[in-house]
This record gives sequence, C-alpha cells and structure tokens, in this order.
Amino acid sequence: MDRVETRELSYFVAVAEELHFGRAAERLGIAQPPLSRAISRLERRMGVQLFERTSRRVTLTAAGDVFLAESRKALDAVDTAVLRAQQSGHPDRLVLAVRPGTDPGLLTDVIRAYRRQPGAAELEIVLTRDPMSALRDGTADIGLMCSRNDLAGLDTVELTEQKPVALLPAGHPLTARPTVTAADLAREAAYRDDWPIESLDQIVDRVALGDVIVVVGANVSDRLGRSVLAVPVVDLPPTVLVLGWPVGAAPGARTAFVRTARNIAAAAALDRAS
Repeated sequence: MDRVETRELSYFVAVAEELHFGRAAERLGIAQPPLSRAISRLERRMGVQLFERTSRRVTLTAAGDVFLAESRKALDAVDTAVLRAQQSGHPDRLVLAVRPGTDPGLLTDVIRAYRRQPGAAELEIVLTRDPMSALRDGTADIGLMCSRNDLAGLDTVELTEQKPVALLPAGHPLTARPTVTAADLAREAAYRDDWPIESLDQIVDRVALGDVIVVVGANVSDRLGRSVLAVPVVDLPPTVLVLGWPVGAAPGARTAFVRTARNIAAAAALDRAS
C-alpha cells in the first residue's frame, strides 16, 4: 500500500480519541462527511477495520487500538523531527531544561559564566518536572538532571555529587540526631522514597507542615528556612548531577556551555575541599 500521510494519522487519532465522528470533525475543523470518507479509505488501504460503528456508538477494534498507539508515536516523531531541524537551523540559540530546585547555586554560576563569554549563544531556560522528556521530544537542546533518572538515549557528562539529606520538619525527633539511616526514614509514615511531582518550594512547605519527608541533595540546605531541617543520610549513595543531550545531536552551542559547566563545577569542588 502507499505510505500513510500524517494528515490521515491525525484524522484517525482524532476519531479514536473522541470516538465520535462529529466531535472529531469539529476538533479538526473539517466537515464530518469528508472525515468519514477519509477513515473508510484508510481502512480499505490498510486492509483492516479500525472502528466498529453502530448508529449509537463508535469503538476501536483490536487493530485500531494498536494503530492508535503507533500513530501517536509517529506524529510525535514528526513533531520532534521538525523541532530538531529548527534548532539545528539556529546554532546561535541554546535551550536548557532543568527541574526547579536542581542545585540553583551551581546553575546560576554556570549561566552567568557562560553568558559573559564572547560570542555566547542566546540561552533559554525551560523549567520542567521532566527534563528527559523535553530532550527527547526536541523542546530542549540540553538538560541538567540527576544520574538516577532514566538517561537512555542521552549522552551525558557528570558535573558534581550531592550528599543525600533528609528534609524533616523542625521539632521532629530525628532532627535531634547528627545523621539518620534509610531504615530510620522508612519507619516514618510521611516518608516518600520518590520525589513528589512538585517544585522544591512546594515540597519544603509540605515538609514544614509534617505532610511529607523526602531525601534530596545537600545543596538545597540554603533554601529551607527555620521550619525545615536537613539531616545527612549516611547509608544512601550521593546524587550525581549530569548534563545530558540526545545521542547524535549536533553540538552547536552545546560544546561551550558544557565546557563552562564542567569548569565551574570543578572550581566549586576545589572550594569545598579546601
């Protein structure tokens, strides 16, 4: 069969998500009869039925379920291809994705040092809870993230290690100790071993209220205030901060930014050691 067009995929996805030809047509900005004919032609060309249609309802067939998942992937891939081509066409611009609260001291120093360099590219910061997705869908060129995240498909360089600390509300019994263990935290009903999907400031507020206890990098200690205390966790590994970018991505302005970040991180490590 001839190659399916992205327009046809968009039509199919709209109907599959709405399960109503009228609503799908309205969403697409076209009339319903041409949409119905386009879906019927697509089914004939593919040789499979994608929808079960009755006078009362529209449902996906088993083949339709599979085609919906693959169609979404294909449309996402097209969008990513366009974004990456646009980025390659603007080598004087660099988009950095970072999760809110990720070592703001280091990040601020890196950004200031980079922007002072002659010929530095225009730098745009994207604050996101999921820097990896921003890299994979082409929204960002480079991301600052933790090594414990899923880094598949990315090239990375390590910048710095952060020792783990538990964030506890002031007055909590564990704050009387110089250190705590993972077992100590596991016995606490409020303990979360995964990072809540919130900004650092929101998490600190929840810790202060006694709603949650989490482990973070020690770099956040200067963001806490009097209502939250950070206690070192002695038996958890440090968090490694890395810069990452899609494998095979053109270097563009990234090379100078990575070099700057590594130099700033190395200087900060020397300061801590002295």
